[in-house]
Formats: sequence, structure tokens, C-alpha cells
Amino acid sequence: MTNFPNKLSSSPTLPPNKGKEKKFDISNILEDGPLPLTKNSNQINDMDEKLRKAYFWITNFAIINPFYDIEYNDTPPLKFTIGDSKSTITLPSAQSYSSFVLLPLLSLIVKGKCLLVGGPGRGKTASAILMGILAGYSIKEIKRSIQHGQPQMTITDLLGNPLPSDMMQAKSMDEIKIAWRKWLGMQVKIIDEYNRIPTRTQSALLTIMGDNYAEIYDQIFECPEAAWYLTANDDAGGGTYQVIEALRDRIDVVVKAPHFNTRFIKDLIQRVEEGYKPESLVPKEIIFSEEEMKVMSERIKQVQFPSGLRRRMEFFASQFEFMEYAGEQLEYKTKDTAKLSVADFSRLSSLETGKDKIKDIGTQTKNGLSVRAIFTCINYAKALAFFRGLNEVTLDDLSHVLPFVLHDKLVQNIDSPFFEEAENQIYRSDRVSWIRKLFTLSLSEYERLGLDKNDTIAQLSEKFESGLEGLSAKETKLRLVEIEKEIELISKQRKLYGHMFDDLLNLKYLHQRYTNYLKWVESNV
Repeated sequence: MTNFPNKLSSSPTLPPNKGKEKKFDISNILEDGPLPLTKNSNQINDMDEKLRKAYFWITNFAIINPFYDIEYNDTPPLKFTIGDSKSTITLPSAQSYSSFVLLPLLSLIVKGKCLLVGGPGRGKTASAILMGILAGYSIKEIKRSIQHGQPQMTITDLLGNPLPSDMMQAKSMDEIKIAWRKWLGMQVKIIDEYNRIPTRTQSALLTIMGDNYAEIYDQIFECPEAAWYLTANDDAGGGTYQVIEALRDRIDVVVKAPHFNTRFIKDLIQRVEEGYKPESLVPKEIIFSEEEMKVMSERIKQVQFPSGLRRRMEFFASQFEFMEYAGEQLEYKTKDTAKLSVADFSRLSSLETGKDKIKDIGTQTKNGLSVRAIFTCINYAKALAFFRGLNEVTLDDLSHVLPFVLHDKLVQNIDSPFFEEAENQIYRSDRVSWIRKLFTLSLSEYERLGLDKNDTIAQLSEKFESGLEGLSAKETKLRLVEIEKEIELISKQRKLYGHMFDDLLNLKYLHQRYTNYLKWVESNV
């Protein structure tokens, strides 16, 4: 990089990666036609490089942020033990990143909803403003569009007002015109201190975030897909008003604003003396057009999610929902059943005796993962791989996004014996490291069970997915027997864990599909 904040280095951010090139596929030409050989097409093909240049410009000039908490290594890193607590400092051996810059940037390209939390003056709003500028908006447009949460905010303050003349003359609701707020039509939306917004107004905000439309007096404003940036001054989301659960659930990632490192006061002095603000110096080379945003979105979808990685994610996600004594029928043995019944969670947990509650990571949470949470994990993992110039998601990519996506999605069960262990008590306050630990423990158990080589249920599922067309009644009966034998094997293990619970439900599903098919085949003989 150069010494001028509004200039970009011409050097690539990564060495050329030959692995980025796609294999020739004639179907691409038949479906899409040949790519135009223009200068613009080359720029479009290098969107990941442009995205990295935007990242490094922000970290080097815009936000004073000397933190690298998303670590990558291509060789074993150096590690040092520090202090009485035996803390470890790791020196990454490959290009690593700051979550406070990277996650908002990924949210911009996947149209995600990012919550920035931290004390006042830590750059939360400044970071969100920079994202708006990267999306092509002017400083004035972005600053005027920011919605500042405050206790008196009404729905009309948030959305717009009906025109007074129409209110007087209209004979029906349909005749009332609304002066909609301009921010509703923008593709970057910023809500400052969202936890100070009254509950009723939060409900209106939820409709926009969840369904992309605003409504007043039966009038509808269709909002475009947008990247959302919300800020709060504390991690719990508390404020003047408690944030409604549905609104919190719509947030995709939670990112903590780091403290200011006092070794960089020199940079503050330079800004005071030279009188510049980073948002006014964003180089035009890293501002994205609407077309480029669409292209990046499509490229991210094309990033592969390898089957081996998918199986590890399935195994991890399966650990948390199961609760053996929450229901009688297998399908209802879930933490959600307990929650909906308002049953005593601790009492139900205590009934599960005989299992190793430290080894079973499912005991550490009070809930499981929603479809939305799993979808978001996949989406951000693909976006991170794209940012790094890769064609497929790596294990590191997935492990790095999980803590930020699941930060507010997994509710800790602080009564779990896991947190009583001296070395684990720190995870009660450090949720990012806790979720990383959960994933690490899950990976270790996956390897111990040898599921890459010994996954009969995956094989049974693959057989079913190959299709039922032409399958004989005899072969169908053989497959039903295979499923029944596998269920019997699981039943002999006596203790039931989360991943086994999902396996049993999958086997029951396959059994029912084959049973229905067999009846159809036999009825047509």
C-alpha cells in the first residue's frame, strides 16, 4: 500500500491462484453464451481481488484496527504462552483478517444483517457508513439515511407519514398516499442503537428486515434486498427496550468492536493535524456498482461446499436439539418442546443420567439450530471462501464464520457440567471462543467415530437419492430390512446422543418413503 489514504497499491493482495480457474464446461457456453472479451469483463472476473483491496484499504487507512482474530496458517504457526492464566498468542503463518472489518464487508456482498456491538466511540457506525460508501452512496446520502434509535421513535418516524390532504379527503384507506422515508429504498440500511427503539416500532422494523416491505394504513412499500448494519452498546442487546426475540433472530452475524490500541495514538494525531476523515477519501477503485454486487452474489453461489465438510457441519448441527425427556414420541424429544411447554429445563436435563455430560456438547446449550442459522453459516462460509479467492469452502472458512453467525443463536446452559471445569469457565463470557471450542470438540468426536469411512446412514441416503424409478418390490424390501437393522444397532447402544437422534429420524423417514413406494408397486402388479 502507499502512504496516501486515497490511493491503492497496484500490487495483488494475494499471489496469483491458478486454482481459481474453472474447468471447461461446454454447457456454460450453450446456456450463457461466450463471455464478452472486454476490459470490463476482466474487472468483473477479479471481484474477489477488488473486495480484498477494499478490506485492506479499510484496515490500513480507514479504521485503526490492528487486530487479526481470524487466523489462517499454511505452516505450523509460532505460539507463545503469556501470563498467569497461560494465555496463548499465535502468530499466523498465512494471510489473516480482522472480524470487525471482514464480517461487515461479507455482509455487504451477501446482503446480510450484521450487528456491531461494543462501547461508544469504537467505530461501529463509522464502519457501517464505510460499507454504504463502498456500495456507491455518497456520504451525505448515507448519513441522512441512518435511523437513530431513541425511546420516542414511532412507526411513522421509521417508515413515513400519510399526506395530510389525503387524510382529510380520502374515502378509503386505499386513497391515502404515504410519504415514505428514503432509506427504505436503499441497499444499505443502518440502524444506530437499535435496542433503544420501542417494542411496537421494533415490530415494524422486523417486517422490513424479514419480509422486505413496509406497511402504513394498508399502503405497502416494497424494499430492495439490502445489507443491514445495526449497532448496540452491549453484547446482550439490552437497552432502553428489550429487543424482541424475532428481531434478534433475523440478525445474521454479531461482531464485536475491538478496543482502541493505544500504540496507535500517532494515527489519531495525524488525522487531527491533517484534518481528514477516512469516509471522504474512499478510492473510487474500491466502490462497487450494482452490477458488480450482483456478479459477486452469483459467484458466491458457485463456490462449492465439499461433501466431507458438509458431513462435519451436519454432525455439529445435530448435537444441540435433542432432549430425551422433553417428549414421549421420538419427534418431540427436543429442547424446543421443553421451551414451548415452559417446563423446567434444569429438571428435564437432570433426568438424563448415565451420559458423559462434559463430553456431550449438546448439554452446553438450551436450544438447537434453526434452518435460518444453518443457511446463514453456509452463505457466509461461501462468501469468505470467495473473498480468499477459492472455488470451494475449507474447514477453516466454516470454523471462522460459525462463532459470528451462532453468537446469539446458541443459548448457553450455564448449569452444564462443562462450564464447571476450571479451564472452561472463561467460555461463559467469551462466546466467540466457546463456539469455536464446540466446533473443535465436534470435529474430534466425528474423527473418533470414523464417520468419513463408516457412515452407513449416509450410504442408505445415497441409495434413496438415486431414485425409486424402476425399483422392484424385492429390492425395496431388502432396503427396508437394511434400515431396520441399522435402527436395531443404534438401539443396542443404550445411550442416545444428538447425532444419533437425527440419524434415527432420517432412518424413519427413509423407511416411510420405501413403505409407501412398496405399497404402490404391489398395488400395480
